[in-house]
Amino acid sequence: MKPIPTFCKTDYHFLRELISKSKNSTNAKEANQLSQELDRAVISKESELDNSVIRINSYVTIEDVKAKKQMKIQIVLPSFADLKQSKISILAPLSVAIIGFKENDEVDWELPAGIKTLKIVSVTNTAEENS
Repeated sequence: MKPIPTFCKTDYHFLRELISKSKNSTNAKEANQLSQELDRAVISKESELDNSVIRINSYVTIEDVKAKKQMKIQIVLPSFADLKQSKISILAPLSVAIIGFKENDEVDWELPAGIKTLKIVSVTNTAEENS
């Protein structure tokens, strides 16, 4: 069974806003999937959010369960996406598949070639926000 994603209120509202702006873009399908994830998500206070939950700007190590291959990425806003630096847009299918989940969760990622199961190995949230 798929785990339930968790978001803090700030990220939740920010993502809702991003989705509403992306309805007519090339990312409409991903925006719709993200919206569905937000619909079933648990929303918690910023201070109560588990530090191992994937958020915007999180650094994440994920493993393809079948291939036993690991990949390190950072989830960023669409304007900061840069594949060469492993910065993946929040509206990319991979980000939509893992955002809101935490270390040791396993999630299914839908690809044209079929479904891949990904295990979230580690999550690092840097406190770069205006503290």
